[in-house]
Amino acid sequence: MFRRVKSFIKPAYAHCDLPCGVYDPAQARIEAESILKICQKYPDLSAEDKWRAVRIKEDRAELVKHHLWVLWTDYFKPEHLTKQPDLHDLFWRAAKQAGQTKKSTDAKPAQRLLDLIAEIATAFEATK
Repeated sequence: MFRRVKSFIKPAYAHCDLPCGVYDPAQARIEAESILKICQKYPDLSAEDKWRAVRIKEDRAELVKHHLWVLWTDYFKPEHLTKQPDLHDLFWRAAKQAGQTKKSTDAKPAQRLLDLIAEIATAFEATK
């Protein structure tokens, strides 16, 4: 059986871990947009829905971190740092900001997270 599977494996050549088109900061942005929407709706929710909203918001913050981590570690390579020297700091700040959104239902930290993801998207587009 291994021989049959092995015969289907062919090398792929790309500057990232998978061929281009697989990675996209939009995944982190979508989760961050959910966080912002939850924060904006939070004051008008019932007590029961507030508990659920906080749980969903925190889950989304973890997903933002996950998507940023994958993009940072699997897509961006050392050669990108020559064009984007603050890339590590930018990702660090965005990941920390995702954590900040878990501490509050205020929309300002969520908007700041979206702003940082927009900066990452700009850096991402510049590397294509």
